[in-house]
Amino acid sequence: MCAIFGIIGEYEEQKARYALSLMQHRGPDFCGVVQENDLFFAHNLLSIMDTSATARQPLRHKDIIVSFNGEIYNFLELKRELEFEYQSSGDSEVLMAAYLRWGVDFVRHIRGMFAIAIKDGDTLYLFRDRFGKKPLYYHQGKSFVFASEIKALVPFLKHRSLDNDALLSYLSFLAPTPPHTFFKGIQKLAAGEYLTYRHNRIEIKRYYDILNVKPDLISNEDTALKLIEKSLFDSISIRLNSSVPAASLLSGGIDSAFIAAIAKKRGHLLHTFTLGYDEYRNYDERKNAAVTAEFLGVRNSVVEIDKNRFIEASDRVFDTLDEPLNDPAAIPLYLLFEEIEKEGYRVVMSGEGSDELFLGYRQYFEYLDIQKASGLMHKNWLKKYFRSNFSMNREWEWYKRIWEDTLLFRTSGEKFTDLQKNELLRQNIRDNESLKYLKPYRDRFESSLHTDESTWYSYVDLNIFQAEHFLRKLDHVSMAHSIESRTPFLDHHLAENIFGLAPSLRYKDGITKSILKKIASPYLNEEILKRKKKGFSNPYMEWLMASGRISLIKEVNEQTGMFKKEVLEKYIERAERGRFKQHVWGLYVLSWWIKKNLL
Repeated sequence: MCAIFGIIGEYEEQKARYALSLMQHRGPDFCGVVQENDLFFAHNLLSIMDTSATARQPLRHKDIIVSFNGEIYNFLELKRELEFEYQSSGDSEVLMAAYLRWGVDFVRHIRGMFAIAIKDGDTLYLFRDRFGKKPLYYHQGKSFVFASEIKALVPFLKHRSLDNDALLSYLSFLAPTPPHTFFKGIQKLAAGEYLTYRHNRIEIKRYYDILNVKPDLISNEDTALKLIEKSLFDSISIRLNSSVPAASLLSGGIDSAFIAAIAKKRGHLLHTFTLGYDEYRNYDERKNAAVTAEFLGVRNSVVEIDKNRFIEASDRVFDTLDEPLNDPAAIPLYLLFEEIEKEGYRVVMSGEGSDELFLGYRQYFEYLDIQKASGLMHKNWLKKYFRSNFSMNREWEWYKRIWEDTLLFRTSGEKFTDLQKNELLRQNIRDNESLKYLKPYRDRFESSLHTDESTWYSYVDLNIFQAEHFLRKLDHVSMAHSIESRTPFLDHHLAENIFGLAPSLRYKDGITKSILKKIASPYLNEEILKRKKKGFSNPYMEWLMASGRISLIKEVNEQTGMFKKEVLEKYIERAERGRFKQHVWGLYVLSWWIKKNLL
């Protein structure tokens, strides 16, 4: 885990080194720079696999320079296959050898999480991993600049201004959709994409799409269970390799419990960490996590958070994230990693991706059920009725879409609908306008061999809800404490095996994560397997209200006029009564960013 940073073209050395220093937390062990006329190629190193000096980056071989952030889990396998004069025992040189053998197609041969920069003569290549675990941003101005975090690119902007597409997609889907960021002029690669920069021209291509996996390769459940179990074991096992101590997050759910169980089976008794909330025990999972830890025989540490600590940390977390992210769990997760860092851990296992792959959200089944109503022959009256009886409730929006024959499912993270945005914002938002941010994904889905809507749910959630929301949060808050987070459920071999199953195998029982629960049954007890999913909930709105900081939304709106005052007040009043809480949290985070960066 590291930070990559580079400039192609003219640059001021002092500004370049300052920008690089803003990401020192991502790689505190060593800073390497290749510096020439019109070239500043740099790397901040966090030593994980190879802690020797020979593993330092950037790597140079003749006219080729390589710098990468992440882990290549199959590097030993590739090392045996590829001839190269290796000087280190880590994975960095393997990337160089792979590029020398296969050119840009090397990325198809590697297994892991990564953001990679390769300078070959007058051509620069940037790669983001298949599921977007590692972020990668770029800016083209007088020169071309790239970085692992937005904060390192902001100094190169002539002035700061808000990207409206980032704003609108954020309100809809909790985070800006690619290629947009909140800073106009700074863009990001999407998961599975690579960028070529040559002679001041940018070209972006997709090298990976999980939809290329043929559907219905396996329809027999027993065969499917054996295949997925083997894939899970392989994925978790390869992520346990590390030259530094590893720990794991532990909730009361099945995902983190299964990771810890398989790790134990492989001889790794992981130290686990759980969150708790002072005076709000109904939100946390300490009791369930304790039962799981006792069953597995692992040491579990509890980190308790109170209102003061939550509010005090919020500014640091918003700074860490660089731009608005509508996820109040980012703050407690940041504090959890803060405690894990104090314990000396540099690698942490986490369960992201399980819900999307195994249909772990109850609403997936609700959508599948509602989707059946699209076959009604006579729905014009219903269409007119819903149009003339607007409601802010999400169920109203769902059925309206069915009667209008428009796309029903628009990620699990959808918050503000287009009609809600139109009601709130002082700009005209057409109904279904947000579909343009999902269009590339929907177009690929409709052009693929996949036809089951449940596959669409998984696909768009992996690319938007997971990559741009959960994974950006996980990357930034863990790397703020120089910790590498590993997500074994998001192994592309595992994911491809799941996408190759007959879709009904995932939902025919009407049970969330049915396949995973059947696989996990020999390793976990019934109490763990049958617990109701709780999610990463926390008393964020209670604490925000009690702190008085919620007034920031009205304060910023007075200065910007972005929102209609009476509608904004309606949302805040409803949040005080426990409704539309995440809508309002998103407005609070947005207001904080605007005040800091634009006012």
